[in-house]
Amino acid sequence: MLLAFKAKIALAALVGFATPLAVTPLVIGQGDAGLDGRQAVVDVAPGVMRYRLAGEFTRDGRQIEAPHVDLRFDRPLSIMLHQVSAADYQLCVDDRACHPVPAGTAIRADRPAVQVSWQDATTYADWLSRKTGAHYRLPTDAEWAFAAGSRFRDDGLAAETEDPAVRWIARYERESDRGDLSTSLRSFGGFGANERGLLDLAGNVWEWTTTCFDRTAIDADGRAQARTANCGVRVAEGRHRAYVSDFIRDAKAGGCSAGLPPIHLGFRLVREPDAPLAWLREQLGRAMASVGI
Repeated sequence: MLLAFKAKIALAALVGFATPLAVTPLVIGQGDAGLDGRQAVVDVAPGVMRYRLAGEFTRDGRQIEAPHVDLRFDRPLSIMLHQVSAADYQLCVDDRACHPVPAGTAIRADRPAVQVSWQDATTYADWLSRKTGAHYRLPTDAEWAFAAGSRFRDDGLAAETEDPAVRWIARYERESDRGDLSTSLRSFGGFGANERGLLDLAGNVWEWTTTCFDRTAIDADGRAQARTANCGVRVAEGRHRAYVSDFIRDAKAGGCSAGLPPIHLGFRLVREPDAPLAWLREQLGRAMASVGI
């Protein structure tokens, strides 16, 4: 009886009635077509890339460089032309679904929404999906790297070393080489476009991804022996790869695991061609977990 009651609550949360941050029903296949049409999305053509895995890797108890893998994207990746704007994010705030931006923030359609946590970004993606009937989500780190193309920075060190102090200093020195990046936000396009036509990648706004911070122990042959996922810390991509606690809105004030923190935290979203069943299951799983099922 109690389990059935909790399941009803979870389903209500799924369609937007049981929590104060989800006040609009989940509608698949219909919604605000005008809002959906206002999202500037670029289709990145399928392709392959050499990608260094995110996270921390160890062998025999010593930290090593994360391995490279070859990734193949077999279908186009539809991703926003630029970060979600402050004005678009404010629509979610006005709908009482998203956390408000700091007081005094300029709400502009030509500037990115910043000082948003991973949790805020995920909430906005869910809200936009419910409002439009389309499926929007944060990219994985691999998807972001593929879309970024030449703007993606490999975070591997030039020389392998087992001395953790040397590794930390080398990484800090590399991350310090960010050029003259001020904290001032620029209008979209202020940091230029990459070869895929996407704007402002690796500018002064780091972008949230869905990728968790993993610790992986591998053997001498490179096979994973043990993996621990810390999904309270997510990858934020920009001039360098950063690992930031998911509730942090301003990484300069703390929450960045190592190295230089991101200047600003923002996000752009991937648009799926439809709302797959797996996504619905994910939403239901979140709702059920929120009530202890």
